[in-house]
Amino acid sequence: MGRRRAPELYRAPFPLYALQVDPSTGLLIAAGGGGAAKTGIKNGVHFLQLERINGRLSASLLHSHDTETRATMNLALAGDILAAGQDAHCQLLRFQAHQQKGNKAEKAGSKEQGPRQRKGAAPAEKKCGAETQHEGLELRVENLQAVQTDFSSDPLQKVVCFNHDNTLLATGGTDGYVRVWKVPSLEKVLEFKAHEGEIEDLALGPDGKLVTVGRDLKASVWQKNQLVTQLQWQENGPTFSSTPYRYQACRFGQVPDQPAGLRLFTVQIPHKRLRQPPPCYLTAWDGSNFLPLRTKSCGHEVISCLNVSESGTFLGLGTVTGSVAIYIAFSLQCLYYVREAHGIVVTDVAFLPEKGRGPELLGSHETALFSVAVDSRCQLHLLPSRRSVPVWLLLLLCVGLIVVTILLLQSCLSRFPLASLSPGNQEPGHCLL
Repeated sequence: MGRRRAPELYRAPFPLYALQVDPSTGLLIAAGGGGAAKTGIKNGVHFLQLERINGRLSASLLHSHDTETRATMNLALAGDILAAGQDAHCQLLRFQAHQQKGNKAEKAGSKEQGPRQRKGAAPAEKKCGAETQHEGLELRVENLQAVQTDFSSDPLQKVVCFNHDNTLLATGGTDGYVRVWKVPSLEKVLEFKAHEGEIEDLALGPDGKLVTVGRDLKASVWQKNQLVTQLQWQENGPTFSSTPYRYQACRFGQVPDQPAGLRLFTVQIPHKRLRQPPPCYLTAWDGSNFLPLRTKSCGHEVISCLNVSESGTFLGLGTVTGSVAIYIAFSLQCLYYVREAHGIVVTDVAFLPEKGRGPELLGSHETALFSVAVDSRCQLHLLPSRRSVPVWLLLLLCVGLIVVTILLLQSCLSRFPLASLSPGNQEPGHCLL
């Protein structure tokens, strides 16, 4: 595919690691930071307002929430509550956006920046619980409960996700344990050892099943703390004699033409870096029996993150070399690819929701994917609508083709000298074959 450039939507004053999109308000939430090191790089969660201006999607800074010395490495969203992984802890945040009344927008503080966040500009940081007025909206963010979720010698929460009704959240980290917590009290309800070593990703299905993938090359399906099965992606995929693979990411997704259907998608990457890297693979699984349905190569760039669109139609991928791709979920075919869009590891990708304000912001495009990376940039990737031909038009074209073929045959036969082939017209010594 040809080289293309993705538009830069926003640039933060710190490395970006996590990304979420709120469907009800259309807010794009990007988080990251420089950590506890005294380098002068701040830590924060930025709330960006998405708008269509002159037919183009744009983002402007609405609120900057200061997280002090803690960089946010992973995010999960449930309504108006954010679960933020910060070092070994999970911090719950609640945000509330309201339409301003009267002339409040004109009374915004002088420290606020204009409606467009200029490239490279550092936003004014907001203290916990502060309100921000901006272009007719006001946003309030407050810290709720926080709890330590990882207890290894070098503790780090690597992943967090909510269940289907947002009453529980699950966390995983470097100690290999899965811990499940009530929301918003963060009372622990379950804890078990899932992997020997780090947990790379986890996903909670609507039926309560939990899928975990770890550095120990295993992917496991759990019902509470009971092991249901181990995933075997190479059952219908390629076989390698000397190249060990490990699971990097897992996500559940709906089946577009089956309301009750469920798919699981996983990414497999080489366990070790090689001079000539073998390909990475995408696998689609049946969400009920966890048998592999389809496995396809997704190139030689090592995949760093995976996400699934709200309807389960598209898959978004980011790589350690900064590339971004969009795949169709049912066939695992690549529809969009930008090589080295960021030039450095892509840390998270998120689709524009298909409900709420999503269709209004999407316009005439089929889907929109946002990507963030360590280069502090948030980029926009738009997939144009694929033009389809109506069935009635295809039938009409087929009928027309048949009619034209018949007319051509009649024209050719009328010009052919049939009389010359009769037996009475043959010369002596010739036979009619």
